[in-house]
Amino acid sequence: MPVRVNEKETSNQKLPLKILRRRAVQERTGLGRSSIYSKISQGEFPKPIALGDRSVGWIEEEITSWIEQRIQSSRMHGGGK
Repeated sequence: MPVRVNEKETSNQKLPLKILRRRAVQERTGLGRSSIYSKISQGEFPKPIALGDRSVGWIEEEITSWIEQRIQSSRMHGGGK
């Protein structure tokens, strides 16, 4: 479940920033744990932020943007036929 962190002002509206835990990121992207960390190490996926000594999360907007980029790239290159 997303965790509210802060609010971001966008177009005169305040939208809450949300942090997604790994399981939610996996569900949204369809990627497995090792694929996520492999893509991070290759610079192809958003890096997580530290939430505590042993926990991390991802900014929801960054994950949404990554998904949108994959869709756009797929459409431009004829993927997903």
